[in-house]
Amino acid sequence: MEGAAVPAAVPTAVPAAVPTGVPTGVPALATEPRFAQRLRQCLEAERLRDERFGLQPVPGGRVAVPVLPEKLSQLCVPPEVPWELVGIQEPVPCRAARRCSPARRLRDELRRLLGASWTAELERDVPHAWQRHGDLVLLSEDSFSAAPWQALGPALWETVASALGARRVARRGRVAADGMRSPRVTLLLGQHGWVEHVDNGIRYTFDVTKCMFSPGNISEKLRVASLPCAGEVLVDLYAGIGYFTLPFLVHAGAAFVHACEWNSHAVEALHRSLVLNGVRDRCRIHRGDSRQLQLRDVADRVNLGLIPSSEEGWPVACRVLKKDTGGVLHIHHNVEARPAPQSALLRAERGSPEAAGPAGEARRPAEHGGEQALRARLRPEWHRWAEATATRIQGLLAELHGRPWRCSVLHVEPVKSYAPHVHHLVLDLECRPVLPV
Repeated sequence: MEGAAVPAAVPTAVPAAVPTGVPTGVPALATEPRFAQRLRQCLEAERLRDERFGLQPVPGGRVAVPVLPEKLSQLCVPPEVPWELVGIQEPVPCRAARRCSPARRLRDELRRLLGASWTAELERDVPHAWQRHGDLVLLSEDSFSAAPWQALGPALWETVASALGARRVARRGRVAADGMRSPRVTLLLGQHGWVEHVDNGIRYTFDVTKCMFSPGNISEKLRVASLPCAGEVLVDLYAGIGYFTLPFLVHAGAAFVHACEWNSHAVEALHRSLVLNGVRDRCRIHRGDSRQLQLRDVADRVNLGLIPSSEEGWPVACRVLKKDTGGVLHIHHNVEARPAPQSALLRAERGSPEAAGPAGEARRPAEHGGEQALRARLRPEWHRWAEATATRIQGLLAELHGRPWRCSVLHVEPVKSYAPHVHHLVLDLECRPVLPV
């Protein structure tokens, strides 16, 4: 139309020549402050900006806008915007990156590392969970199993450590079938596998490449820590790195513990942990097979923390109990049981006889661990195992000492489930000699 105003041409982004010799660090385009927002918008429109990092000042009074390393060959910048490709050694994470989960941060860092080689298969292979021990991250055995990871070499593990705020990385394998549950752990980054773990105020130290740490036993460790053991002598027949030895000493107030362990790596870890917690002078470590233990008539309490069964340690436990006063055994075992019917649970909640304790004394669930303990009292297989164990121990004690003993079930504690309907239980069994009338 004649006389109509013609709009001025808007400069468009044009392909930019990327200079040779790209600087190290996170690549970014540095420009004058007045062009920074324009440059950011342009890069975002072309999906070239690395949105994990924010804009930040760089030497020369300029502002740097991070770009994706795999997109450097596709840079498009408005011709009127001056820029220079620089490398940022300490990039500032954007707000969203600071809020993102560790798993997402790990994925994003690995995606940046691989650039154009990133695939959906690799993304599925990135772990979403791991164990952390101080500055060491312990990955599961199925992490990073895809072939392309192997070509990255040390850069992969350095990236994993950086993304997760760690200095060392290890990967777990299958537990060795050597009778000591030795872990098959490979140290991927770092010089050693010694770590420290704090549980209920107790410091455990161990080498993750040589010893197992079982967080699933926390409920039992808390329970034994609350037992009244002041002045008692205790024998821990399967001490390991001190799972129960340390709670008995540090919190339960045991006067002295004889700790038995045949794994030399666990013995070293136990020794170090005893020193760390200031209780080394109240513990004697018996290195070797606990079945050959020469102690007799010393214990007020014996812990038999071995699963799936501690049965081979029962004769030893009977020998170390004080022959004139007896004591308490804490017997660990894996017990299989059918699922408790829902109708039984409902009857128990109404105070039926099935929920009663000895001599018909009703017990509320909260008194012994809530609903889980209520279920424990309703499983007949658990009762049968406890009573059969009490009978066996009573017979062993009578045969050993040539006089009758009385064994009473104090408590059955469910620790955790190992498989459908297979539970790790602990039986607290009180064993006393029957005094002549």
